[in-house]
This record gives sequence, structure tokens and C-alpha cells, in this order.
Amino acid sequence: MATIADSIVDILALSGVRRVYGLPGDSLNGFTDAIRRRDDVDWVHVRHEEAAAFAASADAGLTGDLAVCAGSCGPGNLHLINGLFDANRSRVPVVAIAAQIPSSEIGSTYFQETHPQELFRECSVYAELVSTPEQMPRVLEIAMREALEKRGVAVVVIPGDVLLAENVGRRPSAPITTTPRVMRPTDAQLAEAAGILNAAKKVTILAGAGVEGAHTELLALAERLQAPIVHAMRGKEFVEYDNPFDVGMTGLLGFSSGYRAMEDCDALLMLGTDFPYPQFFPSKAKIIQLDARGEQIGRRTPVDLGLVGRVADSIPPLLPLLEGQRSSRHLDSSTKHYRKAREELDELASDDGRTPIHPQYLVKLVSELADEDAVFIPDVGSPVVWASRYLRMNGSRRLIGSFAHGSMANALSQGIGAQAAFPGRQVVALAGDGGLAMLLGELLTLRQNRLPVKVIVFDNSSLNFVEVEMKAAGFVNFGTELDNPDFAAVASAIGLHAARVTEPADLPGALREAFAHDGPALVNVVTARQELSIPPTITAAQAKGFALYALRTVMSGRGDELVDLADTNVLRRLLHRGGE
Repeated sequence: MATIADSIVDILALSGVRRVYGLPGDSLNGFTDAIRRRDDVDWVHVRHEEAAAFAASADAGLTGDLAVCAGSCGPGNLHLINGLFDANRSRVPVVAIAAQIPSSEIGSTYFQETHPQELFRECSVYAELVSTPEQMPRVLEIAMREALEKRGVAVVVIPGDVLLAENVGRRPSAPITTTPRVMRPTDAQLAEAAGILNAAKKVTILAGAGVEGAHTELLALAERLQAPIVHAMRGKEFVEYDNPFDVGMTGLLGFSSGYRAMEDCDALLMLGTDFPYPQFFPSKAKIIQLDARGEQIGRRTPVDLGLVGRVADSIPPLLPLLEGQRSSRHLDSSTKHYRKAREELDELASDDGRTPIHPQYLVKLVSELADEDAVFIPDVGSPVVWASRYLRMNGSRRLIGSFAHGSMANALSQGIGAQAAFPGRQVVALAGDGGLAMLLGELLTLRQNRLPVKVIVFDNSSLNFVEVEMKAAGFVNFGTELDNPDFAAVASAIGLHAARVTEPADLPGALREAFAHDGPALVNVVTARQELSIPPTITAAQAKGFALYALRTVMSGRGDELVDLADTNVLRRLLHRGGE
């Protein structure tokens, strides 16, 4: 007898799904058993359902295809929620199979009873309860299409007894996959955009993740407009390589040249970005925003013209409408400023032999030694800062993370999905010590599934980025201290290749050995705790906050922290950035 569970796996396999991430449980047994009896869909066993959802998010983000995770009833599928929030906010297509208690017991406060279709509503584009076998496979197919078309999470809630019921529903549809399409503004709208751009003397482009697949078109547009290109964090991997118009990133993780190129323009062209920080938008420029999602236009700052379309489809018909022979003064000034800013950043990443090791130097070395098609996944917090500034993109490398949801513990968990989707590709998880400890058990997942993820740990014994936020707000650090074990010893006990590095001279060799190891590896690097990342512009409130932090720290008897801070030249750089 073919069950509903068999039907689900049939439909997933027919549509190209090859992996399901999850943790088994009694209400999910019919589904996992259906996978057991097949050889075309793998069950990727994790130690925590949150990691399963993060892994599916990475899988979908890298492949562009549908990814699937699953959890048993109650606490099992409830643990999925944080990773599903990440997938939904990252706009990647994920289907979550959320098993439910026996259908006859729903509403009775039964053991482990929750109502997942309500719990997951906020982090999904579709969430529905399957009450009878007759609803399948239609509900699953609707969920898959919603996830693919809306680029988000779809949740199918299904009681364990329904999973085991005989399949009596309608026949399955054709494979459900991403449908190619062309999307661009009308000719009249493009002409209006050209009018604004042709009238402007200084145009700057702000590019985000929506420029994926449009690198050639983006450079042609910048050439015609003589416009510097600033990128948002999620646009880094698609923008900054082989790009003579690149002037770096802006935002809280950016640096001065990107901020200056935007503030100094009289027309800003936003391409495929939902850049979230209003304080970094230009104060006087006219703004054109092009996005495939019309609901995002004008969300962050008022716009003078909103255009709905894909960047790759919209630039070619716009180019002939733009005047040539433009002045390069704005571009030249912006790129000159970028070169200076880049030199200053690179100086901070040099090996000066001092300990603890500078995190800038660590990431620079990782970038130099990693494969040319490596996948980099930084944890939220300081690893994202250093990744944004020191990882070199080349068009083949990928950079993903929890950049919209901003969750800790994403690096190792997403590394599971990235490596499962691309078993022959180098995956490098840049893990904070706090993030790694939060889902430390997933190191066991690497071993059990033989996933050769390379985990680089920034071990500064603190929730480092939280400390920066406290200092900027004028608070004395509290609750951020981490009493860490030797993570290398932990990893070695688990069965991973591992090394602990405290001296800069030992770092290149340790990284080379880890990258060359045929299996999972962890390098625990003791990094400087007082190395601050300074935003591209400093507000008066932030300057006041750092002053209050200094005063309160001395009064609390912890003045030695200020000595460490000054010793890294952070105060000099803080004042320098504040003057720009």
C-alpha cells in the first residue's frame, strides 16, 4: 500500500529534491521510513532541528532550488522556527514538513500538542494543516509552488496518522521547479529613469543581491553613467570582483568610501537591494529604485521613481536611452577615496607578530588560502564584519549567511547544508565562539555525515559584537564574557582534525593543514577581543556613547580594558572615521 508519506517523497523526488534535513520522531516515522526505502532522496541527520532549517536555508540559497527540512510534533518542529525565519528573510525556497500529534487528539491539550500552522505563520509564505488524506498531494504541491514563486518558506503540517494513511488523493502534477521568466519595466518607465539619470552630474549605484547574474550588465551601466558602485552586504559576492567601478560597502559593516560615494551623489540608482539602514542614504539626491519585488520600493527611503523588474532584464533596454560622454570626476574621486580606504584596511590585516591574533589577519589569510570556488559562511557578529572587509570574491566563490535575520549559530549549521549540496566543494564556516557553542553538537553532524566542512573559530572569549554595541551606547560590558573550553580539544575528542593557534606565525600552516584535510576540520584561533570595527560614519550619539563607556569603565575599576583598546589604535581610527 502506498501511503501519504510515500506520495510526499515521490513528489519531492520528482521535482528534484535530493536531501531532507531533520531529526526523527514518532509522529514523523511514516515520512522517514518512506525515505529509508528509497535511494534517490537522502536523510541528512542533524543533532538539533534548528540546524536542519539552517542547513536547508543554505542548500536553497546556494542551489536556487527547493530544499526540505522536517521535524516531529511539538518541540521537534518548534525547534525549526529560527532557521525557517532565516530562510524566509533570506528569500530562499524551503518546504518544512511539520509532523503533528494524532489528528483525533488535536484540540485536547494532548502530549506535545502545539498548533504549528499558527506558530509558523510569521516566518512563512504558506502554512497549512493537512487534516485528511484527500488533501494530498494538492496541499504539498501548493506549498512547493508558493515557496518557489514567493522565494520563501512553506510549511505543511501533517499528523502522523495521516502520513501513514493510504494515498487516495489526485494524481501528482508535473515536476514543480523554478520557472524562468523575463521581468522589466515598461518603455515609458525606462525613459523616465533615463531622464533623471541624464540630468544628473554625479550618479552612484547601490547594488544588492538582486544583481546576481547581471555582472556584465551592471558594469556596462556603470561605464555609461561613469558611476561608482557601492554594494550592500548580500551584494558583495556578485559585485566587487573584476569591477573597476567598485568603491566598497556602506552600512554598519561598511567603510568610508562607500558612504562618501552615496552621500556625494545627486542621483542614486538602487538595483536589487532592500538596504535596511535609512541613515546611510544620501540626504539630497534623487533616488531611483529597481527591484523584482515591487512591495520593497520606497520601504527604506523615499524614492523619486520606482521600477519593478529584474536587474539583468532591465539594464539592456535602459542603456540605449542613456547619454554618453559623461564627466568621470565623481567616479574618479570615489575610486581614489576607495583605494585609500582599502589601503588602511589592508594595513590592519598585516602580520605584526602581536598576540592575540588580529581577526583581520585571520580572514585575510583564509581568503588567500581557500579554494577559488570556496563557499564562505560567517557567523553573525564580528565574523561578518571581517568577512565583508577581507574576503576576496572572484565570481566563483559564494558568501552566504544570516544577513537579514541576523541569528547566531548560523555558520556551522549552514555549512552542513552547503556541504551536503556540494560534496566536492570547499565550505568554510567562520564561526564566532558564541555562535559555535550555541549549536556545538552539530560538530557531531559533520562527523556522522562525513561532511568535510572547515570550521574556523574566532575565539575571543566574548560576545564580541555585543560588546561593541554596548560601548557605542555607553554601557560597561556586562554578560558578554565567555569561559570557553579549548574548542580544538573538543573537536579532536569528537573525531575531527583540529588545531589551536595562539601565535600568528603558526596560523598559515594550521589553515593549510585544515584545508588539505580530507574530512571535517576545526581551527580554533585565539583572536584579539578589543579589535573594534568602526562604521563608515560616527554619529554624535555614538561618540558620546564611547566617552561614557570609557568613563564608566574607569569608575568600575576596569581601566585596563581602555589600555587594551588604545593599544590597538582603535581610538585613533574612531576619531578619524568620525571626521568624515
